[in-house]
Amino acid sequence: MLSARTVHPAALTLDEVSAWSALVVAEPAFGNPLLGPDFSIAVGVVRDDARVTVYRDDTAIVGFLPHHRRPGGMARPLGAPLADYHGLIAGPHADLTADRVLGLAGLSAWRFTGLVDPYGVFAEATAGEAYGYAVTLTAAPTDYLEGLRAASPKRFKNWRRLDSKLEREVGPVRIEASDDPAVYEQIMDWKREQLIRTGVADFLRPDWTRDLLANFATARGPLRGITLTMWAGDTIAAGHFGVAQNGWYHPWVASTNPALGEYSPGQTFLMKAIAAMPGLGLTTYDLGPSHDHYKRHYAAPTQRVGEGTAAASTPAGVLAGGRERVWTLAGARRDGMVASLRRRLDAIAVTELSTAGRVRGFVEAVAAQPRRRLATMEGE
Repeated sequence: MLSARTVHPAALTLDEVSAWSALVVAEPAFGNPLLGPDFSIAVGVVRDDARVTVYRDDTAIVGFLPHHRRPGGMARPLGAPLADYHGLIAGPHADLTADRVLGLAGLSAWRFTGLVDPYGVFAEATAGEAYGYAVTLTAAPTDYLEGLRAASPKRFKNWRRLDSKLEREVGPVRIEASDDPAVYEQIMDWKREQLIRTGVADFLRPDWTRDLLANFATARGPLRGITLTMWAGDTIAAGHFGVAQNGWYHPWVASTNPALGEYSPGQTFLMKAIAAMPGLGLTTYDLGPSHDHYKRHYAAPTQRVGEGTAAASTPAGVLAGGRERVWTLAGARRDGMVASLRRRLDAIAVTELSTAGRVRGFVEAVAAQPRRRLATMEGE
């Protein structure tokens, strides 16, 4: 018989953490560090409302659902919007249906935007699909870069031109993994400026996201933060910050030096970062799932992810499911205004913890629409 208990991540037992780690190792789709127990435990340090439902059958632990619980039993992915990938971490188990998973957790509905679901537990609730993009090296990085050149010679030639121009006019270009707090803060400052300028929801404003990233920046455990920077001479040109575990790097923050905009340093950065992966101990550089079309020029679509809402067969679940279907029909075109606003409201709902913060975010979202359209046209 299937049973479950729901706890704060800090209350997970050693046996439960071990079982979770074993499930991740057994299924390649769960390879991203955001799907392992260490990420959920880290989120629990900064969020009192973090929860993990642990599922058991008569003989063993069979699954884990990390989430944040909202009023009415509505759940969001644990750590969102930083949880770019999320899902039910489990093996193939016949009793793990969407309705049973939610019912045993006491949830009416679960809204997901980057669902990893290798066994199709939430297939019927998935309203849209996209891909996560990752650079996975199986040979020398020179071979990977040669593949990019062969696939798009004109684009590759332009990358080389920008690289040479930056080297010639600013200074020698190199990639470094830095533990200097000042470098980390600079990357964050440039990102905040970009978010304000382009009207994107500021996921760096709430205390909990800043604290979570800062904690990772100084972490030295198996799951650790990496500030990866590209220098031109003595000047930082661009950088990424994210987490790495078992050779898999997942950056959350990508920013560039505004003073070097004419060199498009973000493009050169990715080329240099791919070349530097072996020296950094990385085999996978995961750019994550999103609607940013630039990613396909550097990375392969290696992970299918789902978006939708799973609803329990309860009155509250039926009501939540109905609301979601209205949104889905209204935003059927993912590039339309309604769909764009829905993604913005999703980001606000999972980032801002107070009613006042959500109201402020909604007002800012409406006011930012002209800036977002302009930034999209300009390629930001």
